[in-house]
Amino acid sequence: MTTELKRVDKNTDLQTIFDILRKDGAVVYEGFASPEQVKQMNLDFDQPIIDTGPGSKRGDGYESIKEFHGYQTTRINNLVTHSKLFREEILDHDLIHDLGEYYFREESGDWWLLATQLIQIGPGNTAQRLHRDLENFPPFIKMGKSGPCVAANCMLALTDFTEENGATRIIPGSHEWDNFVMSPEDRQKHEDTIPALMKAGDMLIWDGKVIHSGGENKTKDEYRRGIAIPLTPAYFTPEESYAFSIDLEIVKTLPSRVQKMIGFRSVFPSTGSGLWQHNYDKLEKFLGLD
Repeated sequence: MTTELKRVDKNTDLQTIFDILRKDGAVVYEGFASPEQVKQMNLDFDQPIIDTGPGSKRGDGYESIKEFHGYQTTRINNLVTHSKLFREEILDHDLIHDLGEYYFREESGDWWLLATQLIQIGPGNTAQRLHRDLENFPPFIKMGKSGPCVAANCMLALTDFTEENGATRIIPGSHEWDNFVMSPEDRQKHEDTIPALMKAGDMLIWDGKVIHSGGENKTKDEYRRGIAIPLTPAYFTPEESYAFSIDLEIVKTLPSRVQKMIGFRSVFPSTGSGLWQHNYDKLEKFLGLD
């Protein structure tokens, strides 16, 4: 069993990164964000974290969702609005777009963001149950390893990720298992996982078929903070309703590829037909973005 995730950095060529992802399903990219970028994003998100507070905001009685989200975990969306640096520098980083092309272009054509989510795991939060991001799309579970890639994820560390404070836990190679159906017992086998140990600014990348979870925060006073940047084919509905939460004046300041990944431009799956259009014309034309 693999006992440590492979690590790459800005000097590693893309093909090497893709080869690792193909084999292991996950890799740590060291130094994705600079110390200055990390400092600014933490400042940008401090107040929204205070305003939101820990625990699930689902008020419909689904205890399993509340447990999954974490009772001592704070989650915030709309990071595009909260941080100028995040929307202009992180979302426009070439690596994010290279990953989108790698995972989705051949099978699915266009892709966009499933969500932008800051996840801060607080002291005493238990380990999240093991899962695959693929499970957001139930029909694909039965397809298993031979099915298309319908999710890929990145976790950008804004604090150090340690074994003690709840580092994301991964089972490398689980994207190639023959059986993708997980029993309740399977979801608690954290001893089969390894932690993604990272310094602030490092980023974990993983295939949506890989089994993983947020780890247990065993500390008394450390908060593990990171940004999830999940990607998905553009023919799926994102988790986050960007069109209703991001002001159009902010959108107008963004590079066109960032505008598209947050749903303000039309998308074109591999069938060639357009989606997310206005009157059978490109959305960006209607919105005055071109």
